[in-house]
Amino acid sequence: MNRRRLVRVPGSSANLGPGYDVLAAAIGLELELEVEEAGEFSVSVAGAEGVPTDRSNLCVRAFEMLHPADGLAFRIRTELPLGAGLGSSGAAIVAGLVAADHLYELDAPLFELASELEGHPDNVAASLLGGFVICADGRADRFAAAPGLEGVVLTPPGPVPTVEARAAMPAEVTLEEAVHASAHAALLVLGLATGDLDQVARGLADTLHQPRRAHLYPRSMELLGRARELGAIGASISGAGPSVLFWCQWETTGTLLEALRGVASDCEIRRVSFVPHGADVTEL
Repeated sequence: MNRRRLVRVPGSSANLGPGYDVLAAAIGLELELEVEEAGEFSVSVAGAEGVPTDRSNLCVRAFEMLHPADGLAFRIRTELPLGAGLGSSGAAIVAGLVAADHLYELDAPLFELASELEGHPDNVAASLLGGFVICADGRADRFAAAPGLEGVVLTPPGPVPTVEARAAMPAEVTLEEAVHASAHAALLVLGLATGDLDQVARGLADTLHQPRRAHLYPRSMELLGRARELGAIGASISGAGPSVLFWCQWETTGTLLEALRGVASDCEIRRVSFVPHGADVTEL
């Protein structure tokens, strides 16, 4: 019997305002990867455009960090568009690594390998572990937020290449910017852990990366600036953008959705949960 594995991996929203390359959250949009011993190599993709169907595919590249992909069929289904800032690359990397690790019983250092391939740890940590993550000193620490918090993801048309977003960041920042980032990241984590939504709102303020990247997604920044007016607790650019994550209490999500559809009908707007689970694998 051919061996088959099905891996489900949540997408992620990284940075969360002031937590550049440090904070991220797993969100309820998934990538599924099915790997089967089929006798020949193949890749098929459903749900997203522009995903490679050869060995350059990120799921395959990650898989081959642990084992050759010869003779295997890779079937990918995803809710994560490329270049939207929703952790599509991180989820693909985690899926490939988890599939190989489980299929061949390797017990590999998945977080370290995923961070190496992605180039930064936050997205892969959230997709691998679930919940909210803090990345520091080569490791990721997971925590669960107080219940009742939800999100709405708004994605304007047109991707933002991650390489362009990262190129907009300087090698050095001012002391004032560093202090602001550390203070507000601490406020955000405290608010999430205690359920203090006023602290969450204050903690989302960022002066480090979003203003420097504003030219890449001006529409996103315009809508982010209207978050409170539209009924959200606050908002953050998701990863490298252009998606915006609007934060809200679950009771007000419907009102927020309606308001966003009224002012951004050209955008894709989706209700998302902050999910506690990370990558999951099933033997088929």
